[in-house]
Amino acid sequence: MTELTLADADPVSEILTWLQQSDAAVDALGGPGGPGRVSGIAEAPWPHLVVGHGPGGDLRTLTWAIEPEVTLEVYGDPGGWPGKAELRRILLRCARAAQDIVEAPHVPGRPVISGIKPSGLLVWAPLVDGQPRWLMNLSVTIHP
Repeated sequence: MTELTLADADPVSEILTWLQQSDAAVDALGGPGGPGRVSGIAEAPWPHLVVGHGPGGDLRTLTWAIEPEVTLEVYGDPGGWPGKAELRRILLRCARAAQDIVEAPHVPGRPVISGIKPSGLLVWAPLVDGQPRWLMNLSVTIHP
């Protein structure tokens, strides 16, 4: 088995995989119709959670743990549903589901996530065509 390095500690792939398998995230995004609603791109079915690299973070000294940001974006249907308040609630429930990875048993050969916290505010940012969207960043403490 190859030893992990700091470059292998990708918080986006870890959180994306976690949320795709999370009962709490599936429930927040639509219950039984929830699978397939978490990915790296904005796509139907709606509502949809997109997990991506954030704009900031702290790489510390690049010797062990780093604290990069991960962006969570929740998109509603281009027709405007669900409403603004419901999409906000979905995003917060998914962010909380992401934090559950910290307490999960470590899987050998995978990076260790030891902390997840919001790194800013929730932002209402509908697309130019009016499609509803909320976004937030999470600061993720991760090491190989």
